[in-house]
Amino acid sequence: MKTERGWAGVICCFVLFIIVCFFLTLRIGDAFRTSGHSELGLLFFVIPGVIASVISPKRQLMLPLLGAVLAMPVCLVLMRQGFFSTRSFWQELAWLFSAVFWCGLGALFWQFIRVIAGAKRGRQ
Repeated sequence: MKTERGWAGVICCFVLFIIVCFFLTLRIGDAFRTSGHSELGLLFFVIPGVIASVISPKRQLMLPLLGAVLAMPVCLVLMRQGFFSTRSFWQELAWLFSAVFWCGLGALFWQFIRVIAGAKRGRQ
């Protein structure tokens, strides 16, 4: 059962990472570009990391990162084939690596919240 929950965390992060990437490449990110903050949409990649870390029973950092790394090729193909890209292949690859970073940061944020909540319970 625990291994199934582990795979659920990977699959959850995989699907959510692709959904966030899909929405950001569907020109929803144009609102950020017109405001002068072109890569502000990368912050949305924190969400898959947090949710997958909540679902994962153990290895709460590794499983969301595994899901994000597995989703990278799918997103790269989606960005290169499905839409008209204004960036080069290497720029899109760097953008995806930074998205994986933000996903991992979301998982670390959830671990931080759990440690802080555990420390507060220990004092009471």
